[in-house]
Amino acid sequence: MEPGKVIITLIPNGPAKVECDEAQIVMTDGTTQTKTGRFSLCRCGESKTKPYCDGTHKTCGFEG
Repeated sequence: MEPGKVIITLIPNGPAKVECDEAQIVMTDGTTQTKTGRFSLCRCGESKTKPYCDGTHKTCGFEG
């Protein structure tokens, strides 16, 4: 991957897979988290670890 490049891949009926050198995630309370490498963001809305995917999409019937 090119330095500074961000790749976001939407997984059918699953999360958004993110690959990057570094990402700043702004939480709903205004705090930020720094993530590096690979991580997945929830798209189903049912994850217990929002905004990150915990695999709940597999059992909640999410289609998207």
